Amino acid sequence: MKKVWLTVLAASLLATVAVGCGDKGGGNEKPANEPSSQADASKDDQSEKLDITIMVSTAAGGGWSDDHPMVKLLNEKFNINLKFQWVPGDSYNEKLNVLAASNNFPDLFQVWDASTYSKWMNKGVFLDLQPLLKDYPNITGNVTEEALRMMNPKDKIYGLPMYAPAFRSNLSIRQDWLDKLNLKMPTTVDEFYQVAKAFAEQDPDGNGKKDTIGFSMSVGTNQLVGIDYLKGAFGLANNWKLEDGKLVPQQVQAAEWKALAEFLRKAYAEGVLDKDFAVNKERDPWNKLEANTSGIAEVNPNEVYKQSLPTLQKLAPEADIVQLAPPKGPTGLQFANTITSTAKIVLNAKLDEQKQQRILQVLDYIFSDEGFILTKNGIEGIHYKKEGDTYTKLDAFDTDRPQILSTWFIRRFDPGIQIRLWDDQAYADKVMAWFSNTEQYRWTDPAAGLISETASKLGAQIDQKLVAAVVKVIVGGEPVESIDKAIEAWRAGGGDKIIEETNAIYAELH
Repeated sequence: MKKVWLTVLAASLLATVAVGCGDKGGGNEKPANEPSSQADASKDDQSEKLDITIMVSTAAGGGWSDDHPMVKLLNEKFNINLKFQWVPGDSYNEKLNVLAASNNFPDLFQVWDASTYSKWMNKGVFLDLQPLLKDYPNITGNVTEEALRMMNPKDKIYGLPMYAPAFRSNLSIRQDWLDKLNLKMPTTVDEFYQVAKAFAEQDPDGNGKKDTIGFSMSVGTNQLVGIDYLKGAFGLANNWKLEDGKLVPQQVQAAEWKALAEFLRKAYAEGVLDKDFAVNKERDPWNKLEANTSGIAEVNPNEVYKQSLPTLQKLAPEADIVQLAPPKGPTGLQFANTITSTAKIVLNAKLDEQKQQRILQVLDYIFSDEGFILTKNGIEGIHYKKEGDTYTKLDAFDTDRPQILSTWFIRRFDPGIQIRLWDDQAYADKVMAWFSNTEQYRWTDPAAGLISETASKLGAQIDQKLVAAVVKVIVGGEPVESIDKAIEAWRAGGGDKIIEETNAIYAELH
């Protein structure tokens, strides 16, 4: 699935957009085709065939051919000629750069980067959907109002949110290791530490070697990855927190950073924390769980029973992975890894009213019950068959991949987006339980999608320096108190300006 946290576009891209969109005359002028509700315009009856271009960022396997069954179905249903532009994810932003230079965008496309969205929506690039959406109840009924409003000016909606499950990464633990070592499910960070230490020291895999890990994590370009449950437990914000009406960034929470660093420093010194955490890739902690090496890791509920557990059971047939609630911190705080998607699906502001309506008709169908089933499972008789109340997946589902429109582009706000018609109900219930169990530990980021100009230019650089300083503390290279100086350097290097600018943006939108 496409990550919602892709790197920020280079400043040159934004400059290019300013040139490409210069004929719009600035942020306060309206697009040439000002949208109107269907009550004020003639309703499109689909009698005229329309060409519609859609640009989609792709992952492994690439996109569909023009004669794909899903393309044919949508073309026939809406009297359109869909032209997908499938762009590999690692070059998608570059493609946007090229399009921005000529101000020649597709009819419908994705904007993954929050900074780019914020800049372009004030330059007449995107159609304002606010006056139109009331005519498309399947869209408004299956997208949260909060997500619709996020990152948009008051009384404007320039893009539809691309949904990502808030709790895509859930904390898990080896139940069979707990049972073997006669340990109880941990509920606090202290109990968590003791269980992880036992996993590292008491040979839970029974091979007679001290080769297991208590817990693991990785270091991203500008953050510690895979331990959000510990960050939250020690009081760190999920990027930002609201305090007395003002946004406060995680980066300046000195006391909380030092408390977390002390915990991790001890775990590293005692062999409880994975010694290779600093060189791990993002998925390595999860890989080590599947490899029968680690006992605790964040996993995707949609994949744990179909991938992680079967992979692990090839090495340890009695293995069992179960959900672990985030441990309570010293003051009782409990938070789970919580994702807020900032990716947007936007319509080109140059579209005439007929094409605006036709595209929104297609999107409204995708959000309907029928469309939701179609985009998750494909076409009955081609990708699956139904006999009575029984559904069976056909081989064409794997070769055609009809679900990629949902996986890569747009879908309902529903965590069950990867549960298929032919999946066993007991399996579906188990997967959905992970999501519902975690809801009470939601870790909200009130500034999600708010990217200041200074953050775009300097944020990643100064964040990386701060994280590097924390890592030095964890491995014992610097005293815990050195974090205070690292935070001062972050603020002086542009952090204070980021705080000022982000609060100004927040005030404009709220």
